[in-house]
Amino acid sequence: MNKRILQIIGLIVLVVIAVLLWPKLHKPPTPAVTVTDFSSCQDAGGVVADGEPVTCTYQGQTYSEQSTLVPDVVLDSPQYGDLVKSPMSVVGKARGTWFFEATMPVVLKDDTGKVLFQGPIQAAGDWMTTDYVNFALAIPFDPGQAQYGVLIISKDNPSGDPTKDASYAVPLRFK
Repeated sequence: MNKRILQIIGLIVLVVIAVLLWPKLHKPPTPAVTVTDFSSCQDAGGVVADGEPVTCTYQGQTYSEQSTLVPDVVLDSPQYGDLVKSPMSVVGKARGTWFFEATMPVVLKDDTGKVLFQGPIQAAGDWMTTDYVNFALAIPFDPGQAQYGVLIISKDNPSGDPTKDASYAVPLRFK
């Protein structure tokens, strides 16, 4: 009988060991991680360090975050903080996706928020593209006593969906 009890205890110990080791022995293989750039370094759990530029380190290799931001609107005139007078020449380019039916809205406000001009700006080329499309407009305005203002170029959004709204603003000084 003692022999029988020892056999049962031995069998229980083997079952417990098998249950504990089974997940470790039959773990599915982890896929090999390939790190080639900043993004894949982040995905692999690399260490991200703030700085200029932001870096990510994985297994001794360091990858820098690349800034690939390209503006949707580029203004040649007026520039940030320019001293302007009426009529103000607005010249630049915007992505075709900012236009609808070849126009996009433009607003000039003074420093109190009073609208000095509001109207469309016309595309100077084929606007049905994701590339840049040139535009130009002469804006007549009367600043009154205001010394400062802001020019706001907005993405035309006929859908009304606020997630598709975008704008580009340039602070100005008035003569």
